[in-house]
Amino acid sequence: MLKAAERLSGMDKEQESEGKLIVSAPMLQNFAATSMGVVFAVSALANGYVLVGEKPDLSDARKVLCGGYRVTDIDDRVIRVRLTGLKPATRYYYRIGADRISYKGGYQMKILGNEEDPNTYSFMTAGEAAEAHFCVINDTHARWEPFGLAVEKIAVCAPACVIWNGDASNVEETVEAQMRIFLTPEIERKDYASEMPYLFCPGNHDNRGMANRHLDRVWMFRQPEERQPRDWDLGRNFAIRQGDLALIGLDTAEDKLDTNPKFAGLFTSGPYREAQTEWLRDALQREEIRTAPYLVAFCHIPLFDDNPRHNPGDVAPADSDPQYSTDFAYWQRTCARLWGPLLEEAGCQLVITAHQHRYRYDAPGNGRSWAQIVGGGPEMNEPDSDSFPTVIEGIVRQGRLEIIVHNLLTGRVQSQFSFQAKRRG
Repeated sequence: MLKAAERLSGMDKEQESEGKLIVSAPMLQNFAATSMGVVFAVSALANGYVLVGEKPDLSDARKVLCGGYRVTDIDDRVIRVRLTGLKPATRYYYRIGADRISYKGGYQMKILGNEEDPNTYSFMTAGEAAEAHFCVINDTHARWEPFGLAVEKIAVCAPACVIWNGDASNVEETVEAQMRIFLTPEIERKDYASEMPYLFCPGNHDNRGMANRHLDRVWMFRQPEERQPRDWDLGRNFAIRQGDLALIGLDTAEDKLDTNPKFAGLFTSGPYREAQTEWLRDALQREEIRTAPYLVAFCHIPLFDDNPRHNPGDVAPADSDPQYSTDFAYWQRTCARLWGPLLEEAGCQLVITAHQHRYRYDAPGNGRSWAQIVGGGPEMNEPDSDSFPTVIEGIVRQGRLEIIVHNLLTGRVQSQFSFQAKRRG
């Protein structure tokens, strides 16, 4: 018995001495007026936490553990901590930490050691008194050169938040691949999202692969108490008041029909889009959203396209028709029919989309009072085309919503647009 205890003790000491436990900077995810997500990577089985307070020295900090009620979350790759009960438009300071865990069974668990990131970070929550300033990236597809350029441009723009408008992934089969995309990307600025919160509108590629079917293990949902029971599975949809802006996030889901045999009946995008319609109807009626002077919506697949050769995504049963140039949705007519009337009624001025890997601006028209901007793709070798990576910046100043499209290939401003405040409902 003594020898067994000695072996166990020796094993614990060996585990305790193994390298760094926290192996990424924190990433701020899925924020709101009273909540913030903090996610970071670890190298071994751990229990993580965040120390958060309003004082820079954290003398007023409270400790928030990973996981929800009942038990903490123990993970050997990704720690997710959801901070709730925060004040709107308030600056908070925080530090991340983790306990290395030895777990050999339900009655054999203990903490082997503790590690804290020595850096103190800060963030601002959303709210009506927050800065009305955002940036959008899209279709990064784990290509480090354009992603690195986007991160550097965002650092210069210094927005209050960033919307990652889908297709961060390709087809990801492992959690390690997802961690590499979001938490340990191969770019110089490793703490790119440690003080600037990111919101996420998934793209079709972000659903593909065994790991991406459980993307919430790396990109957190909102907790149940932040949503109505009806909307518990809509954890990445967002309706956020950011100064004079109302920001709406929607998920167009797959670019192929659920009936397409390529997916063997294992996708349910149709019901998902319909569920978001009910969520959107209610979100647009919330007082802080309804009264915002500017309403901007974000989704991955465009909601409008006037090219008759572009597949609208509702060609049953298998997406293929010789009149269209692709056998997948180039734009999303179903989502336009579900969500368009609600956005129209709410006075939406702009929808920012992605997916086509070609920058484009669609002016309002044909019964559609909102404009649409399609962000560019990750290609870095076509300087004379409309295929180039973009950062789309939006800021309210001097009584107008100004949109600046940054061309990351040339380093210049590609286009600028200005929008008037909508009439208050």
